[in-house]
Amino acid sequence: MPEVSSTLHTHRFTNGLTLVAERIPGLRSAAFNLSLPAGSANDPAGREGAATVLESYVYRGAGDRDARTLSDTLDALGVQRAGGTDVESTGFGGACLGDDLHAVLAIYADIVRRPHLRPEDLEAVRSGALQELAALQDNPPGRVAAALWKSYFDGPHGRIPLGTREGLEALDTANLRADFNRRYSPADAILGVAGNIAWPRLKAKVKKLFGDWSGEPSTLPEPEMVEGTRVELIQEETNQVQISLAYPAVPPGQPEVYTSLVALHVLDGGSSARLFTEVREKRGLVYAVRATRMAWKGHAAVRAYAGTTPANAQETLDVIIGEIGKLARGVTQDEFTRAKTGLKSAIILQGESSAARANSIVRDQYLLGRPRSLEEISEAINRVTREDVDRHLALHQPSDFVVAVIGPQPVEVRA
Repeated sequence: MPEVSSTLHTHRFTNGLTLVAERIPGLRSAAFNLSLPAGSANDPAGREGAATVLESYVYRGAGDRDARTLSDTLDALGVQRAGGTDVESTGFGGACLGDDLHAVLAIYADIVRRPHLRPEDLEAVRSGALQELAALQDNPPGRVAAALWKSYFDGPHGRIPLGTREGLEALDTANLRADFNRRYSPADAILGVAGNIAWPRLKAKVKKLFGDWSGEPSTLPEPEMVEGTRVELIQEETNQVQISLAYPAVPPGQPEVYTSLVALHVLDGGSSARLFTEVREKRGLVYAVRATRMAWKGHAAVRAYAGTTPANAQETLDVIIGEIGKLARGVTQDEFTRAKTGLKSAIILQGESSAARANSIVRDQYLLGRPRSLEEISEAINRVTREDVDRHLALHQPSDFVVAVIGPQPVEVRA
């Protein structure tokens, strides 16, 4: 593939692995993110949580290193490890000194290609996964988010990456090895690297480490939303109420994405944004309120969250939905200016982090089929006008609200 810009590079190897890289002059660090199509959405039926377990299992020894040696070697190289499993992928990533990048990539080639997956290591990994799942009970915001997506999606996109107790207990070394061979494949895998890299040398190193890797594509289902407004209540006698709601947004890759981002920043882009001002500052209904954009392949949604009290729960939901609805009347010039400034500030901050850029270009490659430079994103936001935002909001008024609540009393969507 041709070079995307003076600093962005893309190459797809014959085995299906796509390498995307961004050279950031002046940085001494480098970061990488290897994304594999192994998420909760394509966990085997009855073995929910397999992708999460595999992500931990492969670290229990790989290549010629046992678990302790593997960990010590990464620590000796100063790797700040990152990654994990989400709905559509499992990521292996980290940041290190640029001079050590190729040595670190060689270790991760062992991790994702040649893990030991010893039977005697499985119980410790499973025990950790079960503990994480149990800990969700003590994380009300996490629980209400899980309930929201289970209600929002019709199908496996509504699963949580942690899986289920039954699914985790059904895992054994044999079925995990088979699952590893199925989903840990170069086909549709993406490796993103950001830092002061030399592109020809990096491409040659990646070809040496991963070029002879083989495997078939791992199918991911398409996100399917359940239509209609609905409320999912987890009834508990609590002193705090967790409320989460979602509604469809402009899908990735559509021209109006940037306009919708500016509009969302008017709704929740800091202490001057509408949600914080109307729900917390003026009415004092909540101790926390926010709204964010979530994206999957071919679908996006806005998710709002609020933490409040039982007495304020219904009013809180009414005001949040009311503020979302009021956006259709348009935004003020001050709101528009603050939103664009806030978005561009976030872009500048992201450009100062090699890890953030590695993650972003991988995400772009997955969702859009190509990485975007910070300059491209900034210029696209600059082109958005207030008239564009008002027109977009008038034409895209959400109506199908999916709501999840943890609390003692039911609420309803009245607006």
